[in-house]
Amino acid sequence: MSTSAWVGTWRPHRPRGPIAALYSSPGPKYGLPTNVGYRLHDPSRHRAPAYSFGTRTAQHRDDRSPGPAYMLPPRTTAKGKDGIPAYSIYGRPRDLEPFRTPGPGCYSPEKAGRWAFPSPPVYSLRSRTKEFASDQTPGPATYRLPPMLGPRIVSKSSAPNYSMPGRSNVGAFYEDLCKTPGPCNYRVVDANVYKSRAPQYSMLARNALPGDTTLKPGPGAYSPSTGKPQGLTFGIRHSDYLAPLIVDVPD
Repeated sequence: MSTSAWVGTWRPHRPRGPIAALYSSPGPKYGLPTNVGYRLHDPSRHRAPAYSFGTRTAQHRDDRSPGPAYMLPPRTTAKGKDGIPAYSIYGRPRDLEPFRTPGPGCYSPEKAGRWAFPSPPVYSLRSRTKEFASDQTPGPATYRLPPMLGPRIVSKSSAPNYSMPGRSNVGAFYEDLCKTPGPCNYRVVDANVYKSRAPQYSMLARNALPGDTTLKPGPGAYSPSTGKPQGLTFGIRHSDYLAPLIVDVPD
């Protein structure tokens, strides 16, 4: 074959690996995991929940009842229970007895002992055996255990300690120094200073009505029986020497 029939540098050769053109099967698509069912499902696809139908039990097979229509309770209509009121008469219930709860005085916490309060270790003393009759070892009373009360306990954590001193009259709040001012010695601040000023009104003195303050004689000062009777006169008595009043002077 002449080399002029080929174009380019490609030349026919054997494939390096198997290819789909060399096989007559439909291809590798049937080797993929299934998407149907629950077992061996494709992990890259969503799997829906699977439910199983159980078998009928023997109790249901033996039941041959006509159905729920014949098991209706009495006085039941097509719309439900009838509305007829029903009353029942029961006996009178007994009165509830009051609770007899024990009070605080019925308990004795001081008798609880080591079950409620921390207690030191307890040891028992037995009689001396015959083998150690000649021993001169010191007894338990010779040793002095550390105290279990107070703030200086070696083997245990101490609780907080409080002291109650006696009442002193010097420097106390009830000390009478005879110089402390009482509540009446302080001036009360007017409410109008730190609050809204309220309206103020003044009450003047009572004004006396205007009148005559001169002394007037009363009814008892007159004596009508001792007075002179007055006579009747006609006209006005004029003096002969009185000059007449001339207003208009003729020219």
